[in-house]
Amino acid sequence: MKIKLYQIDAFAGRLFEGNPAAVCPLDRWLDDGLLQAIAEENNLAETTFFVANEKGFDLRWFTPVREVDLCGHATLAAAHVVFAILGYPQSSVRFATRSGELTVTREGDRLVMDFPAVPVSPCVPPANLLAGLGVRPREVLAGDDYVAVLDSEAAVRAIAPDFARLHALDLRGVIVTAPGAEVDFVSRFFAPKYGIPEDPVTGSAHCELTPYWSDRLGKTYLQARQVSRRGGDLLCQLKGDRVLLSGHAVTFMEAEIETGA
Repeated sequence: MKIKLYQIDAFAGRLFEGNPAAVCPLDRWLDDGLLQAIAEENNLAETTFFVANEKGFDLRWFTPVREVDLCGHATLAAAHVVFAILGYPQSSVRFATRSGELTVTREGDRLVMDFPAVPVSPCVPPANLLAGLGVRPREVLAGDDYVAVLDSEAAVRAIAPDFARLHALDLRGVIVTAPGAEVDFVSRFFAPKYGIPEDPVTGSAHCELTPYWSDRLGKTYLQARQVSRRGGDLLCQLKGDRVLLSGHAVTFMEAEIETGA
């Protein structure tokens, strides 16, 4: 059995930027062990699989080590495949996921994702967080991840994490963030216990960052940049209890997986 695979650079206006994701359209769901093995073999931050349903598609995301509840850049990549490669005729596509229904809409040359906002609250920073980052943040909050707020973009860029320390934390990962020099805010994201030491561009992290920065800056439209080595730009909008994230995506590769089944 052969499975189509597309590798997409998400949150990127051109190749070799943003966050690469593998996308596999399926006719039906396959064994979870096979899906996880494909994700491990791809060795990208995320491999996403989707199957058509009556309203759109069922969508699942896998890191190299486990299935996850939400992934922004792989959702953007999947929508790019649906629209640009499979020729989906509607202006919006609905994905049924473990995080509920997610909608992606074409607006000009951008794709706009409608995700649930994730509130974060101040917390006492765990010792492994401080040791793992090697700095003392001005503020630490917790949601799906720990959010460490620093004073400057330069401080975010300078972080050299101890991934063994961050792996020991109880939450999914760690976001470090600060005001941006050219954008509203910048960030980096580390999730070593999910097999992702540093993620190039993380849509789901901006579901936590957008409410925080919206409140701090007093604005609902925000420009964000994830300052990983590859880097990527996002437009973020807080809309009630939802976050709209928009960006571009480009196709890097089309291939076939030979499963041997």
